[in-house]
Amino acid sequence: MAIGEKTVTRIDSKYMQQYDAYLERRQRRKQRLFRRLVLFSLIAFLAFGSLTTYHIKQRMLQSDMKVEYEQLEEQLALLKNEEVDLQEEIALLNNEDYVLEIARTNYFFSKEGELIFKILDEEPSY
Repeated sequence: MAIGEKTVTRIDSKYMQQYDAYLERRQRRKQRLFRRLVLFSLIAFLAFGSLTTYHIKQRMLQSDMKVEYEQLEEQLALLKNEEVDLQEEIALLNNEDYVLEIARTNYFFSKEGELIFKILDEEPSY
């Protein structure tokens, strides 16, 4: 007879049947608990993953919007400068002397009795 071999027979009594049923219920309870824990862990992992994904997308969207905002701010500053320049030009164009000076220089408009000579910007050939 080997040393590790069991030689005790099992008694088939009502107590042993109840004990076996108790062990089986205990084993099923452990299995259900393990399944619930796995399910809860899976749900928690999915929730955490979706929240992380949402957070990352929001951060990227916010950084894109920040870049766009800065570009629009620069564009607004340029447009304000252009508006100031155009307002100054409007004020100058309302001045009759300034309009006459532009007409004289660009369109060869002359005063009465005035002669205009066109001088070429080329160097003489002599």
